[in-house]
Amino acid sequence: MGLFLLWFFFGIGVIIQLVYLLVIFGRTAWFKSITKSSKNQIPEEGVTVLVAAHNEFQNLKILIPRLFEQDYPKFDVMVVNDRSTDRTKRLLEEMMALYPKLRSVTIKYTPNHVTPKKFALTLGIKVAKNDVILLTDADCMPTNDQWIRKMTAPIREDGKTFSIGFSGYEVKSSLLNKWIQFETMLTALFYFSFGLWKAPFMGVGRNLCYRKSFFMEVKAFKGLWHLEGGDDDLFVNQYATGKNSAIVIDPCATTTSIPKETWKEYLVQKKRHLNAGKYYRGEDKRKIGLFSLSHALFWIGAIGLMIYFGVETELEQFLIVLGIVLVRSFLVLSIFNSASKKIQGSATPMNVLINDFIYLGYFWVLGSVSYQAKDIPWK
Repeated sequence: MGLFLLWFFFGIGVIIQLVYLLVIFGRTAWFKSITKSSKNQIPEEGVTVLVAAHNEFQNLKILIPRLFEQDYPKFDVMVVNDRSTDRTKRLLEEMMALYPKLRSVTIKYTPNHVTPKKFALTLGIKVAKNDVILLTDADCMPTNDQWIRKMTAPIREDGKTFSIGFSGYEVKSSLLNKWIQFETMLTALFYFSFGLWKAPFMGVGRNLCYRKSFFMEVKAFKGLWHLEGGDDDLFVNQYATGKNSAIVIDPCATTTSIPKETWKEYLVQKKRHLNAGKYYRGEDKRKIGLFSLSHALFWIGAIGLMIYFGVETELEQFLIVLGIVLVRSFLVLSIFNSASKKIQGSATPMNVLINDFIYLGYFWVLGSVSYQAKDIPWK
């Protein structure tokens, strides 16, 4: 009976994993962009780049000049100074003298019934000059001067409401950074692939675009005010559809953030992100949950069977299981590397095979803790 269950778990895990890897994640890994030359004559619509910042003096000092290097004719930058106690306000005053298209609004306090970042974003969007809003964070840098043009194209040219992009992290040599690269790419494989399958369910606020008019029409964060997170993924989860959304896969449309340097900082950040996941629609929870369950069944079955056949010295059966594990490992490595090249323009070091195994404990342990945790403050 025990051997039957191991084969059963292993078989179910193999089948579902192959569906995710080849049918779903393959949409991103083997994505082919379509060039639309007919769109070139459309007049460029104005864009507002919006940044909500709390004590981000050092990052804004670098970000603002970088934003004004963008090759796009009609855009401005709105920085919401959210209760900063550092030199942010003075920096913005100095920068506005240098960059006429830079604007700012200062928040001195947050009302009791709302959470800080949602209030900051809502105020910034309300006073934005343009209807196309492109969001990023203060510690997040565009990787190319075509970022605005590429990220806003689906909204300006194709009539979409949401444009969902990728935001990665700076590459460093630490084990933590390699895990961050892996987990970030796995998350992108989920929301890019389902988005390409006309079933979008999340986006990241470090690189997200939508229309101000839609934001105001649906009363934006209605029903989400009490949650610390979810200003990006839950907003997309509620309102994005296969018809009104586009996934932007282009190395010129990405941004790069500063990664956490310690495991403690990283785990706090991830707990906040994973905590928002419990508010996803049921069908979207199942998209992630089914992959993680099959991932666990695969490894539990594989390890159990190899131990059993190793002890019983049934070499042929042992080699069959090992062969399946190796085939899956090859697919995982191939898909991650291919997706990274499509999205970022290069394969990022991420210890794919080791981290794929570590994910077994990461999702079930940290996911369970985060699911039960109370909201974790933004800043």
